[in-house]
Amino acid sequence: MNTKLTLRLEENLIKTAKRHAGTLGKSVSQMVADYFSLLENDSMDKKQPLTPIVSSLKGSLRGSGVDKKDYKRYLEDKYL
Repeated sequence: MNTKLTLRLEENLIKTAKRHAGTLGKSVSQMVADYFSLLENDSMDKKQPLTPIVSSLKGSLRGSGVDKKDYKRYLEDKYL
């Protein structure tokens, strides 16, 4: 169920938001809803503690010279 929310903003900010929403092909309401859903997901992620195994592995590759490109190449070699 959609419920109306009224926001009071500076006129120039509203114009900027409408212009940006138009370039994205969305309404300002949809942009606000998308932002609020990101906030919800972000707060949920921070509440979950790392498992003991993940905690023990965290940072284990630091300084090894391995980066995301290496991992991507590994996955491509393995699955393609």
